[in-house]
Amino acid sequence: MNKSDSAYKTIGEVAKILNLKSNNKGTLPTHVIRFWETQFRQIKPTILNSNRRYYDEKTINLLKKVKFLLKDQGMTINGVKKILNNEDSLKLDVIADKSIRTENLRNKLLKISNKLKELKNGKKNTR
Repeated sequence: MNKSDSAYKTIGEVAKILNLKSNNKGTLPTHVIRFWETQFRQIKPTILNSNRRYYDEKTINLLKKVKFLLKDQGMTINGVKKILNNEDSLKLDVIADKSIRTENLRNKLLKISNKLKELKNGKKNTR
């Protein structure tokens, strides 16, 4: 059962959505998101149940934008702060959204490809 897009997500779910790379131990780098929270005042998760962070769709979209600017565009934290504080940041939303949609499509195609490989291998094994 998948959560709806409008449901609150945990920090681990957000790390998966952002496609943050796992570290050597195989755990998700949730510390990156927590660090970004300290750097960008616009990122405000809802904190419930024993200090657990929950992120709404608006905050996740902001995190996607921050990741796009930092990781894909190679900007500095101060550069991203200036953009987020500037009204021209709406122009960047269009660029970031296109990049995010492309990444989402790539991920979906990869999942379909993997599933087809599994099905193909399953048929070979049953013969």
